[in-house]
Amino acid sequence: MDLLQLLSWACIVFTVGMFSTGLTDLKKMQESKSADNIQFLPFLTTCLNNMGWLYYGMLKRDQTIFLVNIIGALLQIVYIITYIHYTKQKRMVMSQTVAAGTVLTCGWLYFTMFLSEGNTRLSQLGLTCSVVTVSMYLSPLTDLVEIVRSGNVQCLSFPLTVATFFTSTSWVLYGLQLNDYYIVVPNTPGIFTSLIRFYLFWKFASVNQSLPSYKPMQI
Repeated sequence: MDLLQLLSWACIVFTVGMFSTGLTDLKKMQESKSADNIQFLPFLTTCLNNMGWLYYGMLKRDQTIFLVNIIGALLQIVYIITYIHYTKQKRMVMSQTVAAGTVLTCGWLYFTMFLSEGNTRLSQLGLTCSVVTVSMYLSPLTDLVEIVRSGNVQCLSFPLTVATFFTSTSWVLYGLQLNDYYIVVPNTPGIFTSLIRFYLFWKFASVNQSLPSYKPMQI
């Protein structure tokens, strides 16, 4: 097995593992018959992101990107359906889902009808997916600032932080092997935000050692 194949398997294992952290919320919703205290938008935005990268993997004929994101998209769809079933705010959630579906449809029409096949379509799609992925990695920074102020890391998930670090690192190395900076650049912030979280765990561990173990909440 060469280095590229090894990195490919690492990307698949770590990324699917990271997507599977939503199973905790799924179990919680099924046991409580409620979607209270569980955020819906992360499921929706992750699903949109998976769809974009799925299309990128198809155009690039990259089986690793395609496989990871089709699994991710299917998992997010399961989470979304379960959330809609148990939430009390069905109208708002359905409106958000329809809006996301509209954005996805408009994006697909733009890339398929208005851009010529080949490098132009692939490059613009890669750029779009990169921007969305970077924004998703950077969006929790405001929450991290609040954690620094409060000194409480109970809302962070240590297993998810570890999974994010190894997932981002494996994708960066995989992208470097392919010389594909649309893969390298958007995953680099994931490494840095994970390192920040590791530092927060280390800094505030003694402060929180008498409190319950880390909650499995995505941030």
